[in-house]
Amino acid sequence: MISRDRVLQALNHREPDRVPFDLGGTGLSTIHASAYQDLRRYLDMPQAGGRIGFMAEQLVLVDEDVAERLQTDIRPVLPGTASAFEFAFRSEGEYEAYTDEWGIGWRKPKDGGFYYDMHYHPLQDAKSLDDLKAHPFPDPLDDQRFASLRAQAKVAAAQGKAVALAGPCAGIAEVYSWLRGYEEYYVDLARNKTWVAYMLDRLVEFKCAFWERALKEIGDLVDVVVEADDLGGQHALLMSPRTYCSLIQPRHRRLFSFIKEQASVKVFYHTCGAVRRLIPDLIDAGIDILNPVQISAAGMDLHELKQEFGRDLVFWGGGVDTQGVLGTATPEVIREHVRRNIEALAPGGGFIFAAVHDIQADVPPENIMAMWEGWKDFGAY
Repeated sequence: MISRDRVLQALNHREPDRVPFDLGGTGLSTIHASAYQDLRRYLDMPQAGGRIGFMAEQLVLVDEDVAERLQTDIRPVLPGTASAFEFAFRSEGEYEAYTDEWGIGWRKPKDGGFYYDMHYHPLQDAKSLDDLKAHPFPDPLDDQRFASLRAQAKVAAAQGKAVALAGPCAGIAEVYSWLRGYEEYYVDLARNKTWVAYMLDRLVEFKCAFWERALKEIGDLVDVVVEADDLGGQHALLMSPRTYCSLIQPRHRRLFSFIKEQASVKVFYHTCGAVRRLIPDLIDAGIDILNPVQISAAGMDLHELKQEFGRDLVFWGGGVDTQGVLGTATPEVIREHVRRNIEALAPGGGFIFAAVHDIQADVPPENIMAMWEGWKDFGAY
């Protein structure tokens, strides 16, 4: 069975020959550059490669030799940035910094930093709705965003891989929180709801423009489209269900239904955290796939999630806990952990094996391979 057929079986809640495996198929299921180079050394592979695909998190585009060695089933297709933007790094004291195409400032310590963290939010001092309206958005239809999409998708299709098409930016709620800054964002959710509604509507329009053109150009080759916000923390939601349903869900529903009108694709939706209470609302909004299935968060028991939502959702993730297991446990413990997770999520299909979010910089290659070997040994139907 080729990879794409395997993935499509799983996405349609049928059992293929084995559970599909993802490492690098999306920017939410890949690996940090440091851990990736360690893995290549461990596998006795050349140290070339590992192009950064996701700048802030320092996540790589997994090379073909690693994808073949690990038998991955999904390949990403990434839009370009607008032609008016390029990464211009600058020195700011002890930090290396850049500003993204939205005007958000990011920086990383020069000595020993693993990631770029946000430090400047261009709308943090906004005092009125007019201030929000005045902030320029990037051009969603810049030709450079679309220039390489078909070539990327055709390569994946020629390899027999399923295709996951990334969006032009993070999710609508997440982008607004980054533009505004977290403190002001949460105040807005409570006190400035007309501001939130305006910005989310504007972001939906931005995304719909992108998705319409992207799926017109390559929708025939795409299986999954990727959207992402973070709605949960370690122990609870980051907002009340009422707030989500009144402000964000209507915009999600509009966006996801628009995407599905453009092409026959599944909507992959990423949210970390303890989001179990929101899962029915996310299903109602139109998601097909939940990622990363953060099993270390409160209420995210895999057996219970599968029993309660497995008819309606595909679980993409949940294969190994990156927070408390993958980086620190022994290979033997990791293999057993993987076995239990596959046992919970695999029956009936509807499961794509991936780590819970991206593999972090300090994960030993032995542990990554223990995860992979566990999937290999226990993932057959």
